[in-house]
Amino acid sequence: MSQSKSFLQDLDEAISRGTPESRARALWYATDLLIAGRYSDDEIWTFGEVIGRLADEIEVAARAQLAKRLARADHAPANIIRKLAFDDSIDVAGPVLRESGQLDAKALVANARTQSQPHLLAISKRKSVEEMVTDVLVTRGNREVVNSVANNGGAQLSGFGFLHMVKRAEGDSILAEQLGLRKDIPRHLFQQLIAKASDDVRKRLERERPGMVGQVQTSVTDVTGALHSKFGPASKSYFAAKRTVAAQHRYGNLNETSMLDYARSHKYEEVTIGLSLLCALPGDVIERALADKSREMVLVLAKALDFSWETTMALLFLGAKDHRITAKDLNEMRTEFGSLNVETSRSVLKFYQSRKNAARADSGPTRLPPLHVH
Repeated sequence: MSQSKSFLQDLDEAISRGTPESRARALWYATDLLIAGRYSDDEIWTFGEVIGRLADEIEVAARAQLAKRLARADHAPANIIRKLAFDDSIDVAGPVLRESGQLDAKALVANARTQSQPHLLAISKRKSVEEMVTDVLVTRGNREVVNSVANNGGAQLSGFGFLHMVKRAEGDSILAEQLGLRKDIPRHLFQQLIAKASDDVRKRLERERPGMVGQVQTSVTDVTGALHSKFGPASKSYFAAKRTVAAQHRYGNLNETSMLDYARSHKYEEVTIGLSLLCALPGDVIERALADKSREMVLVLAKALDFSWETTMALLFLGAKDHRITAKDLNEMRTEFGSLNVETSRSVLKFYQSRKNAARADSGPTRLPPLHVH
């Protein structure tokens, strides 16, 4: 190893007094030596310094060739890989941005924040891309970059990333379909995507992901019979609650404040009827939403009504078993609620309404659903 160190020192000294041709020969010789040998971390770093100085003296085509050779090298010097990754020429930067394992997430984030769209596109094609990187790609990237991220199964997406891409998918049928086909898309965001998708995209997703689309449809249809068998016929208290809440709604006094008071008082029937009126959805759908363990539909409906987290939390506790929710689950729900968008949630609500109306048209008139009596 001491011989290698001596060689590198001699090579470094030769850089300053060599010709362009001799520097090019020295570059490939040093690169071959690095790839073929086994060295300490300090020696690899020195290789990087020497190769980096030589690379500064060569043309773009030669730097691109160097990048291709080092991109897949497991022990390529991190300093020279970073230097190549930030090269203005995508011919140079592209190979290492796509393939080098020597670039960590922080370096990729810095690159994505400052470099060109072709640089971002190269990053999006990596075998694995962490959430902190894709967050930058989907916000700063152009349409080609965002579609590439959506199509890359190794690209991990945060809730923020998914939500941002769902927004960008409005009017972009290709992106909408790619997002809908991702196995990791959360159900409530899939619902938002479906609500704004074109008929053609919706039909293709129904063919490709019948289970996922079926979950969305099930959440707003075919629940009356199950609720009837579980809760029995409507009670007198239901009709009394309906008269009271309907009167509030008729005079414009049914609002978030009244819903919060009902939820905190555990007035289940008043909450169900109130949400049914405010959301223009049948009571059975609201009942199902409150009883659903995932709570996703409650979060979406509350966001569509522009309710605060305080009111939403009261609704969640009302529907929870024994009115209890663990701190961990509640924190996750709060994060999910915060990631939702009012406008897109209202689009999901319209989707629920259209599905229920379509189901009613197919099956004919139905009686008011029985409600849970607490």
